[in-house]
Amino acid sequence: MPCPPAERNDWRPCGTNQHGKRGTRARTVKRATLGEIGAAELDLLVVGGGIVGCGIARDATLRGLRVGLIEREDFGAGTTSRSTRLIHGGLRYLELLDFGLVRTDMRERETLLRIAPHLVKPLAFLVPMYGWPAWKRARLRLGMILYDLLSYDKSLPWHSFLSRAETLLAEPSLTPLGLQGAARYYDCQVEFPERLALANAIDAADHGALLRNHTAMERFVRHDGRVVGVEARDVQDNERALIRARITINATGPWLDRSLGPVDDARGPLLRTTKGTHLVMPALTSNAILLIAHIDGRVFFVVPWFGYSLVGTTDTDYFDDPAKVRADPTDVAYLLHETVTSFPAAAGMPVHYAMAGVRALVRREGVREGQVSRKHAIREHRWAGGPEGLISVLGGKITAYREIAEETADLAARRLGGAAAGKACRTAHVPLPGGDRPPDQILAGLGRQAARLGLSDTQTRHLVDLYGSRTTDVVELAETDSSLAAPLCPHGPAIRAQVLHAVRVEAATTLADALLRRAPIGLAACQGLDCLEAAAEVMGDTLGWDEARRRAETEAYRELIAERYVVPQVVSAPA
Repeated sequence: MPCPPAERNDWRPCGTNQHGKRGTRARTVKRATLGEIGAAELDLLVVGGGIVGCGIARDATLRGLRVGLIEREDFGAGTTSRSTRLIHGGLRYLELLDFGLVRTDMRERETLLRIAPHLVKPLAFLVPMYGWPAWKRARLRLGMILYDLLSYDKSLPWHSFLSRAETLLAEPSLTPLGLQGAARYYDCQVEFPERLALANAIDAADHGALLRNHTAMERFVRHDGRVVGVEARDVQDNERALIRARITINATGPWLDRSLGPVDDARGPLLRTTKGTHLVMPALTSNAILLIAHIDGRVFFVVPWFGYSLVGTTDTDYFDDPAKVRADPTDVAYLLHETVTSFPAAAGMPVHYAMAGVRALVRREGVREGQVSRKHAIREHRWAGGPEGLISVLGGKITAYREIAEETADLAARRLGGAAAGKACRTAHVPLPGGDRPPDQILAGLGRQAARLGLSDTQTRHLVDLYGSRTTDVVELAETDSSLAAPLCPHGPAIRAQVLHAVRVEAATTLADALLRRAPIGLAACQGLDCLEAAAEVMGDTLGWDEARRRAETEAYRELIAERYVVPQVVSAPA
């Protein structure tokens, strides 16, 4: 039988004890009430639930600090979910002589392969050469050697060079005109960075952190020249509370300058924000392809992703509210033109949808957008004439999120003193939830259960790629009710149990939470619109939604998709 409707803020799975555990395993993100966070004596409050904010919450909690986190939308819903979804050193940063950044990211790439093998996977890249002069080919060879040397301790293969024939054999859809060959190297992909952020949130919650999505920070609260917390508001019912903490971390990404407002009068803008647009198209390649745009000489990628091709990205200054960012016709035309130039078969192909996000770069003027460093910075406001008790995190890449979180937690622990100040970071060695065993080993152990439920190999692999060793939690839900093993949507491998799991175990409160960042069938070509009623049925039965609430939730999801992921004007590649 399905679990009875849950109270809004009680996210314990059916059949668990009051601590949200089956046996000895913690299995839930308990979404704290505003009252709970407001009454807690927090050491650290993290504002912002992107990949960096969730990483900070995890790191600090593992050190024994009392941690709270609030996020205005949902964990990983902002810039985290609108990236190129790569875990990489950044070959192009060698041209900027940013060797330290590349080396740090290479080290972090290996760490993530170790602690989250179900989410972070090796990916082969090709760099095709078209009519390149000898000096340019020699420069690429040198770059490849340097890239390997900077990751001397890696587990991935070293680079190689392919002939023209070998390149076309590897990627037949590349245009052969002028092709000289290609370099092959290896980096990694995080197919769903939303789930990487969520995994950090889950681990933080498992160790005692108080987490709450759909909760906005209205203002920082100051007392005697010190930030002592924030005024927070539940965006779903407008409930408000004052959340106090000894130290507050601003990890709001591209919203940072806007969020600081008048709290730090001694500062100018800290960020340079740029827009990146991606297109989701039918599958064009089996390898990731790094290309040089003919229009402006910038690097862009065509990456195999979720059965499609992810094409991007653009890099243009953006000055408006990051919440309003959308792909525009210029972005789409640019990416389509460059894609068709290298892949003639893309002409006339549909663009399933577009997504745009805003990068938060440490401010630097006088250079092109693409030349601004991706290095992060951590600002302790008191040293720049601002208030005490407030630390802001600027810039950084998804690849380096764990190292950024470690550096931030180190600083906070030193300022707090006590036992936490002497505790070393553990996040580089403790696996993320689901990452304690290799995916192939998990798959082998699920064979009989999957067969009993009628799950295909594709469905089982998809579950393991999302949940790792915690796939058993989803499978156990399906075993209690065979209807939950049914496909959620005909256009993807998701099953209905994933929606129930998203609500009961992963703090999903809206259809967008479940379909875009948990299941995530909303990222398929149909964007979850074909299974919206089925998902609303599972969520509604679990959360006790009446018919009016279900209609409101489905309409809100449709409006979000139509507004945020629309492809402006151009709907197919030019011939």
